[in-house]
Order: sequence, then structure tokens, then C-alpha cells
Amino acid sequence: MAFHLRRLRENGSLLALPTVAWLVVFFVLPLVIVLVVSFMSRGRGGVGQMPLTVEHYERTFGVFFIILQRSIGLAALTTIVCLLVGYPLAFFIATRRRRLVQQITLFLVILPFWTNFLIRTYAWRILLGEEGTINGVLLSLGLIGEPLSLLNTQFAVLVGLVYGFLPFMVLPIFASVERFNFRYVDAAHDLGANDLRTFLRVVLPLTLPGVLAGCALVFIPSVGAFVTPDLLGGTKGLMIGNLINKQFGGSGNMPLGSALSIVMMAVVMISLLVYTLANRREASR
Repeated sequence: MAFHLRRLRENGSLLALPTVAWLVVFFVLPLVIVLVVSFMSRGRGGVGQMPLTVEHYERTFGVFFIILQRSIGLAALTTIVCLLVGYPLAFFIATRRRRLVQQITLFLVILPFWTNFLIRTYAWRILLGEEGTINGVLLSLGLIGEPLSLLNTQFAVLVGLVYGFLPFMVLPIFASVERFNFRYVDAAHDLGANDLRTFLRVVLPLTLPGVLAGCALVFIPSVGAFVTPDLLGGTKGLMIGNLINKQFGGSGNMPLGSALSIVMMAVVMISLLVYTLANRREASR
């Protein structure tokens, strides 16, 4: 029996080899190349060349640090707004007694994924433009005297990011709330807790794994967002993803783009580490 178990473990390791090889060739190796290029000097045409230098990291944390701050700030704000909107929505969906109503509301949350993300982002350009739907409605109601400058602003980027990533917040929280035993709420009320205290001490802690997963799923892609800031933000909504794209295009600066990529990846890894530690702490309770 022990021999068969040992052989099964050995075969399991062999079965994992194709996946490991794929990850090494298409993930680890490109990452190492980007890391090496980030320390190279800018050559003709923007390619990397010797000698090695830390100049590009100095520029990243110098002149471009404001863009890094903007990216992290907008991603954090997007996560907060998605949480404030997504938690009540997920709670509403999960607590519907009629299965048909629950399925329809879930379908409406997932429905935007049926349309290409680029097309959906272009639709917001029409809505937020000076001659767009929002300004047209406000003008017709007499609430404003002239069109508002909504497009090409950080506000437009925030709206686009929240719209794009809200389902990623709703679905994990919905899964947590659906598994929640509402008898705990009745028990808390029997012990004299009001609705707010019951939510903070019972409901929220038990649904926190879904909240943490939703925050990670929203924050991480928001930091490196490219399409939304490019189409809705203009120069005022420039984020680190747009800056990296410019460095790798035309006669840009590949070493600088590589340094920016490494820094952005470090931000993502830190956010993943925070999520993992918070999740382990919650699981150990």
C-alpha cells in the first residue's frame, strides 16, 4: 500500500511538469527579462543596453511618482466605492426568497460581460461627453446652465473603473452571504443587540472572506488599468498602465517601462500579501 502511495505521488509530480514548464517559460522567464532590462541604460530606439543603472527607478519614484500615487489612489477609491455599492447589492440578491428573482438579479449583474469591455467603455464617452446624455438631461431639466466637463477627468476614470469591476465585488460577497446562517442574527437580537451591532459583530465578520476576495479582485486590475484611463481620463486621468504602454511604443524607453512594470508588479504583490495575511487571520479565528 505504501509503495502504491509513493508511486502515486511520483506520478503526480510528473503530471505537474508541463504546468511548471509552461509557467517557467511564459511567466518566470519574461519576468526575469523585464527585471534585467529595467536596470539597463536607454539605447538607440529606446531599447536597453549596457551599462547597468538605477536611473529608471529613480525617475519612477521621482518625476513619475505622482502617476504611481494616482494609480494606487484611484484603485483604492474604486475598491471602496465598489464595496459600498456591491455589498448591499450582493446582500439583496442573496436574501431573495424566490429563486427566480435571485437568478434574474444575478443575470443582470453578469449581463455587461456579454459585451466587449472596449465597447462598454466607449459608451461612457457618449454618456459623459459635453453633448452626451448626462449633460443633455441636466440641461433640459435646467439644473445647469452650460455643459459640465465630465470627460477626460479622474472622475470619469473612477466611474468607468467602478462600472467595469463592480461585478467582481458583488459575486464573491454574494457567495459569502448565501452561505451565511441567519439564525445568528436572530440569536444576536435575542441577546439584545440592535441591527447595527448585529451587522458589525456578526454579519460582517462572517462574510468578510467574500469582502476580502472582492477587494482583491477589484484593486489589483484597477491599479494596472489601461483602457479605461486611456479612453475616459485623457492626460488628467493618466495611470501607470498608460505610462508603461507609451514607453514600449514607438521610440519610447523600454528600460523605463520595465522599471515601471516591476514597481507596479510589486504593488500588486503587496496587495496580494495583505489579502493572504488578512484571509489567514480571519480563517484562524
